[in-house]
Amino acid sequence: MKQGKFLVAAILATTLGTAASADPIAVKHTQGAMRGFLVVRSDAGKIIGSAEFSQVAHGDEVTVRLIYTFLDGSIDDETTTYSQRGTFRLVRDHHIQKGPFFEKPVDITVDAHTEMVTTRTVDKGGKPAVENQHMDLPDDLANGFVGTLLLNVAHNAAPFKVSVLAAAGKGRLVKAAISAEGEQPFHVAGRTLKATVFRIHPELGGVAGVIAPMIGKEPKDTMVWVLEGEAPAVVRIVGQLDGSGAVISTELMGNSFGK
Repeated sequence: MKQGKFLVAAILATTLGTAASADPIAVKHTQGAMRGFLVVRSDAGKIIGSAEFSQVAHGDEVTVRLIYTFLDGSIDDETTTYSQRGTFRLVRDHHIQKGPFFEKPVDITVDAHTEMVTTRTVDKGGKPAVENQHMDLPDDLANGFVGTLLLNVAHNAAPFKVSVLAAAGKGRLVKAAISAEGEQPFHVAGRTLKATVFRIHPELGGVAGVIAPMIGKEPKDTMVWVLEGEAPAVVRIVGQLDGSGAVISTELMGNSFGK
């Protein structure tokens, strides 16, 4: 189960849209090198793709890359670097989405040190465009590593919030309210284990928070299964990759979950 420590944060980043103040999450379980492969299913349980995860550590900084490859040729590719010096802090994040699975392509880079956000688009004539903008980014920005944060909170932890820069337009800061929803059993290699299920609820706020439900564009909650212990592991995530598309399940190969 050790490889399961990695599972995803990337799929959370674009679905999130305040329980407690946004205090930094303390590092209880430091992250190191690992690699793993995941299965991606539709909401109906059909296999629609696979994912590969890799993670390396250099000093107090960790770089993770999660690549989704869908059967229709679509790609979701996110590379995130964060520091784990006492608390977790984002360093940089680059997220790409393209292909028919997604409503529109995404190419956005966040540099937390310079507070610069870079978006790359292609106009109708096929001409590429690059836009850079400065944004006041909060210390609790968690693009690309929300899953890592959940490895470092207890099953009975009080609800808390983190910030995420959603890939909407040139980027938009939203809050994600996170709370534990109890335990659920799952099966692996003939064993029955229990995972804590966390709910991640996007708080859009403002005018968008009012309009989104009216036009059917409100992001759905994301559910994350975490196996606790000395080497905690994220074993399953169910949610949207782009905040508006189909709900998918991403899980470690060989695991079995009930409805």
